[in-house]
Amino acid sequence: MDLFNNNPTPNLLPQDGEVLYYGKIFDHETAQHYLTQLLNTIQWENDRAIIFGKLIITQRKVAWYANEPYDYTYSKITRQALPWTKELLALKEIVELQTGEQFNACLLNLYHNGSEGMAWHSDDERDLKKDGAIASLSFGAERKFSLKHKASKKTVSVMLEKGSLLVMKGATQTHWLHRLPPTKKVNRPRINLTFRTMEG
Repeated sequence: MDLFNNNPTPNLLPQDGEVLYYGKIFDHETAQHYLTQLLNTIQWENDRAIIFGKLIITQRKVAWYANEPYDYTYSKITRQALPWTKELLALKEIVELQTGEQFNACLLNLYHNGSEGMAWHSDDERDLKKDGAIASLSFGAERKFSLKHKASKKTVSVMLEKGSLLVMKGATQTHWLHRLPPTKKVNRPRINLTFRTMEG
């Protein structure tokens, strides 16, 4: 069997939200298969952001897929969703079965190595369902994922293994920031799929 039927850890957050880590839900061979498929079948493009009025092009690549051609605006850039690939639909179904949640969209990130990361932010754009679950699926290099409470500044970190699943839900995006810190220890790619729910 290529799937692990994991129960999640207890809530990783001490207050104001819920983050559940399921660990590896795919074995090594299956995780490697999906990494290869996603590298080769997804329509990757360099991410763009407008910071202090300037257009910044990142090394990190992204892709946006959904049930419908939803517009999604973050970092002052609007993207229109592409139709699901068969691999993404299969992964969405697995994540929905594992978590009991329903999703209609997925933002994918491709980090080529540890020098590429993500700064502190919340996934609280108005296009997203408020307090909706966001399921994060990881393939490739193992990376540290950190959360920081907006008021108390308390931090929580977890190592995201290849083939692993993490879910953020409830008031997490309202009260917590999260990031993927850069590291010099990683020289392999990582793909992160964040399944989410768009309103409207």
